[in-house]
Amino acid sequence: MTFTRILGTGTYVPENIVSNADLEKIVETTDDWIQSRTGIKTRPMSIDENTSDLAYNAALKALEAADTTPEELDLIIVATVTPDFLFPGVSQLLQRRLGCRPIPAFDLNAACSGFIYALDVADKMIKAGRYKKALIIGAETLTKYADFSDRNTCVLFGDGAGAFVIGESETAGIEEIITYAKGDDEKLLKMDGYPLKVNFKTPEQERPFLEMNGREVFKFAVNALPRTVNELLEMTALTIDDLKLIVAHQANERIIDKSARTLAIGKEKMYCNIERRGNTSAASVPMAIDEAIRFGKLKKGDTFATVAFGAGLTWGGAIIKL
Repeated sequence: MTFTRILGTGTYVPENIVSNADLEKIVETTDDWIQSRTGIKTRPMSIDENTSDLAYNAALKALEAADTTPEELDLIIVATVTPDFLFPGVSQLLQRRLGCRPIPAFDLNAACSGFIYALDVADKMIKAGRYKKALIIGAETLTKYADFSDRNTCVLFGDGAGAFVIGESETAGIEEIITYAKGDDEKLLKMDGYPLKVNFKTPEQERPFLEMNGREVFKFAVNALPRTVNELLEMTALTIDDLKLIVAHQANERIIDKSARTLAIGKEKMYCNIERRGNTSAASVPMAIDEAIRFGKLKKGDTFATVAFGAGLTWGGAIIKL
């Protein structure tokens, strides 16, 4: 039987860091207001690097950590809602830039859950015997879609990319993955696209920005996160004590705090870096996992859970042994 495991991870964020004090100068907010509601202090914001640039640099680090060359890759999946272009995809730009041979490369849009979805797809493709090594990336430049006159949303987002190289293994590393969606017909979290033509003309409209019903999204997230962890534990016959860490999507520190209480675990078991990163959507989970590994919070042999939730509405999670 073929299994999969993580071979290497990597992170890249822009050098430009925006503090809460910086935001105080352009929108009606304060450092106390932002920290008390989100836990965020600073966030990276790209000035001259687009999503493919962030993905490329994260990919190089993951490939180095995995001791893998681009020529060895069989598949590239990029999870993003903020591509450089509607087409070609970030994945296809990346395939050429890395110097890979012709291989499948595609983008995947499941918002903040995107990386878990991409991991699920790549895991199943490798287990099916079609491919041996895959590069999976969550990369976002969300700040280019933020409305910096809306204090409820513009303070939340950051830019960055996280990458995994995964490959076939004789022993289980990626043990279980689950992904779900429940159509957001209430439009709790959305960004409008182009309207349909009227008399062969595109109606005039203001540039769309991210829109969110924060209260309702919070209620969804604090339910989805612990429910997903418990479902994964039941599937693997593990207990919460068997997990070294839970690495959740970094959307809001209050969501992480509430979920820890629901799961009856200490906050120290919930990895959190949102104070320095903000919400980086699909990049959040791989960046946090990579950081936990680099900081020694996760070591070879450790078992951990990761969970994401986001627009769609989508959610999912995985239990992984390093």
